[in-house]
Amino acid sequence: MRADAFVDTNILLYAISTAPEEAARKQRAREILAQPDWGLSIQVLQEFYVNATRPPQPAMRHEDAEAAIRQLLLRPVADNNAALLLDALRLKARYQLSYWDAAIVAAAVQLGASVLYSEDLQDGQEIEGVTVVNPFPKA
Repeated sequence: MRADAFVDTNILLYAISTAPEEAARKQRAREILAQPDWGLSIQVLQEFYVNATRPPQPAMRHEDAEAAIRQLLLRPVADNNAALLLDALRLKARYQLSYWDAAIVAAAVQLGASVLYSEDLQDGQEIEGVTVVNPFPKA
């Protein structure tokens, strides 16, 4: 499957945030998720689950997080596999990224995305045809 855009974990986490100080980010994240053609990766789903259910005050119960993940699996999803691992290692070395950031970029490339929504990478940076967009500019 292909997707025009790729969402990083922080987009999903802001979309479920109950923190009043994150209300604007929550709204923006939900606007992104309302768009029709975006995808994500198994890594993003794993990170989402761990962070959404993390004690001492989880944002979601296990059952709710599992249900959300089952719905998200209906989107285009890049699998963690040997090809993605090798692409991530190549991107890590070439662009001096952390392995985990390189794996996110490799997954976006695998899905054919031209945009990667993330606050964790440099806004505007282009890597392998994918442009990083930080949808939460600092005020």
